[in-house]
Amino acid sequence: MRPHIQAFFDLSTNTVSYLLGAPATREAAIIDPVLDWDHKAGTADTRSAENILTAADSEGWRITHILETHVHADHLSAAPFLKARTGAPIGIGSRITEVQRIFRPVFNLEGMAPDGGDFDLRFENGARLRLGGLDIEVMHLPGHTPACIGYHVRVGNADTGDVFVGDTLFMHDYGTARCDFPGGDARTLFHSIQRLLALPPETRLWMCHDYKAPGRDSFAWQSTVAEQRAHNPHVRDGKTEEEFVAFRTTRDATLAAPTLLLPSIQVNVRAGRFPPAESNGVRYLKVPVTAAATAVLE
Repeated sequence: MRPHIQAFFDLSTNTVSYLLGAPATREAAIIDPVLDWDHKAGTADTRSAENILTAADSEGWRITHILETHVHADHLSAAPFLKARTGAPIGIGSRITEVQRIFRPVFNLEGMAPDGGDFDLRFENGARLRLGGLDIEVMHLPGHTPACIGYHVRVGNADTGDVFVGDTLFMHDYGTARCDFPGGDARTLFHSIQRLLALPPETRLWMCHDYKAPGRDSFAWQSTVAEQRAHNPHVRDGKTEEEFVAFRTTRDATLAAPTLLLPSIQVNVRAGRFPPAESNGVRYLKVPVTAAATAVLE
């Protein structure tokens, strides 16, 4: 029996979260949950995460895992809220430690647990996770970030299945993820994508974002390997590694930083936890400041 997959689209960040369920046991995982963050007001809300919990409760799903595909730079994670509500552990790729080493000095993050310790589970490439009758294989898919992973879900001994690809790929009419964040690399991303495109053609691929390609009027987040190989403008069959690297490098140089980059990174490297409250009981997020002339800052 195929897994239960229910998508939850957050329009404000164009992010897709998923409820993945094993019908045989009613166990379920939540993938890439979003915390509702008002950047202008500095306020957080959990309505999106609560919508997932409401859907799970109404259909009798028991949440046993909270899974992140990577440290997101465009939204804050609701993983700690969901863990508090369900008791489920938070998992991510084992190379989270590399991302933490990159950003710890950027934000002078005090109180961050060493070696990925803010996360309960840190998956190596090829690790297997059982969710009821579902077999989930972790695929290390670096390039967008060093720690990106996908979750390849199969039933029994089936070759095909479903893969939650994070930001590695977008819809087959849109393209691929940027590679200009610290630790990102276009050539590495190309090879990660080839791992996905080598899967059976009917394998379903589930995106973490959608921005509606030109000419498409509705949001979409489910593709297949066959559709990606036939239509993806960046990596369809016939596109070479050098073509991809040249395109991605040129394109990325024109992209602005994501709106929620600064709050997202310093929260998400800590598994969605905010910095500790200061002496006045208030928690603060940091904005590193640079200026062309030191006098500007005096």
